[in-house]
Amino acid sequence: MQETITSRKNPLIAHVRQLLSSRSARREAGEFAGDGEKLLEEAVRWGAELTAVLYTPQARLPALPDTVRQVLVPEDVMQSVSPMKSPQGALFLGKIPKTTPPERLSGRRWLVLDGLQDPGNVGTIWRTADALGADGLLLVNRCADPWGHKTVRATMGACFRLPAWELEPTELSGLLERSGLPLYAAALGEHTEDIRTLDGGRCALAVGSEGQGLSPEVLALSKTRIVIPMRERCESLNAAAAAAILLWELARRD
Repeated sequence: MQETITSRKNPLIAHVRQLLSSRSARREAGEFAGDGEKLLEEAVRWGAELTAVLYTPQARLPALPDTVRQVLVPEDVMQSVSPMKSPQGALFLGKIPKTTPPERLSGRRWLVLDGLQDPGNVGTIWRTADALGADGLLLVNRCADPWGHKTVRATMGACFRLPAWELEPTELSGLLERSGLPLYAAALGEHTEDIRTLDGGRCALAVGSEGQGLSPEVLALSKTRIVIPMRERCESLNAAAAAAILLWELARRD
């Protein structure tokens, strides 16, 4: 169904602003907001449950399901609501998938993200995990919202293909145990194992924030601490870079 909105005060426009600005508003509504024609194409391609699409006259939209509300807006209205300085012609809303993990995890490889606050890092790791054959993400200690627009944009569509579950550290232990997944923590310590010597079987890999590292709760659950060999003068890597190296090292043995 197509319609036109010309007022910046329209309830739908106000709703979009709320979804873009507030994690609690997204959770309460059960919706997320994404921006850009390319990301919209990925959402449609991978079956995201879209609810509405706002677009400008010059936008090129993919074929949308009949159930999606299609709203034409002038450039000034799009400029007023878009999170981008230069709006890309389309904004879309969709239902947030279930974020509670299942009773057991299937698959071969999972990433545990511990307290990562940067949405760009979380989104980039999500994208990398999808590219390098991981089965999903486990987010603990209040990471950046996986369904915030900055995270969604950084995934480049991976968020529509690969699950990201949110849980408390106290829940992580039982989930990994029931799933038969040993946890390897990317952290320095007295006894660490070079990632190049790690068994490439089923496992979960834990990566912490650059500032705080892994939490004591997650470290206590780990079977082994692992390190990426690097020059002695370098203490650490960006979380997204570290995750990419860890996943690549294991993926190349598959």
